[in-house]
Amino acid sequence: MGRICIPDYEYQERLAKCARIVAEKGYDIFLVNSNEADYANVRYFTNFWPLFERAGVAITPAGKAALLVGPESTVFAGDRSHIQTIFTMLEYRESANPSYPETPVSTYDQAFRALGVTGKRIKIAIGSMLDTSVVMMEGLRAAYPEAEIVEDFSIMTGMRQIKSANELACIREGFRITELATQEVIRNLRPGVTELAMVGIAERVIYENGAEYEGLPMYVFSEASTRHAISRPGYRVIGEGDLVQLNLSAKVDGYSPSSGMPVCVGKLTPEKRRYVEFCLQAHNWTEQQLKAGVRASDIAKGFYKLYCDNGYKDAFVYGPCHGTGMIEVEAPWMETSSTYTLEPNMTFQVDTFISGPTFGIRWEKGVVITEDGCQANCSPIGKIYEIGV
Repeated sequence: MGRICIPDYEYQERLAKCARIVAEKGYDIFLVNSNEADYANVRYFTNFWPLFERAGVAITPAGKAALLVGPESTVFAGDRSHIQTIFTMLEYRESANPSYPETPVSTYDQAFRALGVTGKRIKIAIGSMLDTSVVMMEGLRAAYPEAEIVEDFSIMTGMRQIKSANELACIREGFRITELATQEVIRNLRPGVTELAMVGIAERVIYENGAEYEGLPMYVFSEASTRHAISRPGYRVIGEGDLVQLNLSAKVDGYSPSSGMPVCVGKLTPEKRRYVEFCLQAHNWTEQQLKAGVRASDIAKGFYKLYCDNGYKDAFVYGPCHGTGMIEVEAPWMETSSTYTLEPNMTFQVDTFISGPTFGIRWEKGVVITEDGCQANCSPIGKIYEIGV
């Protein structure tokens, strides 16, 4: 069997679909930007993942497209990108702020004119202002002082949230590899090892089994740091009786699912077991609500009520699910303020987190929405591990 990946033709289909949307919305050009950490919008169209520098993709209603990169990425991008019209631009240089005085560079108006966009009073749509730096905006405004520049977050969210069969295959392969890493960490988890040493084991396993990178900065937290919704592992030595939180992930052709679960080195105390079991109850409750046609806000409201009714209001941090795909956490989030309805082939991480006064718990897995419920993209979770007991 060949390597699981996104085929060439799917990149062309994505560009064509985006061009149709851009035309329908009346934009003269659509621009999305990415960086090394949040590469998804650019990689979605090109399979190019910037390193150190930034990158952008410009798409016209006629279907013409260009990749915009920094001076050090031009050759790299030419070897990797499915878009072969490439412009080197200072706006996408690395943060050390070199000026590259000997390097020929282009401006936004030169790139856009090459794609057939003429005139100065044009309408430019930005896919995400969060990924568009001040330097990029200054470059756009210098090139097009009379342009109307708007943000349209819905284009990329709408395209990326519904997954193709090839995307689902990449996600499921990522989960397969992640599960191998999880089991190897559990086999090696014992008093005297450090959090970082366990992450090192996970790193070895994912690369040995076909991952291109970790899908998120993998972590193994213990005791007090398990309260952190977002954090990094450290040199802490894990001891007998410690609660350890695993969240591991393997990236496959740009897709980044993750799996999370608590593990106790020894026997759980009654308090820890109470938190672990309630968090798992909330996790399973969420999965039972997921179905095409259901309003995301209704699930989020029920989830929050479950915490409140069971005495965990103060331990609540965020809603029951978030979108997943190229980035482990991506739009749409599932919140009480959400305005969307679940659709078939949307993918979510059922990410159930609770942060107590001295420790926290997370159960996490990936699902795809179906007409009559949801289907797990990974093996079942829910086993409560007490190592050595």
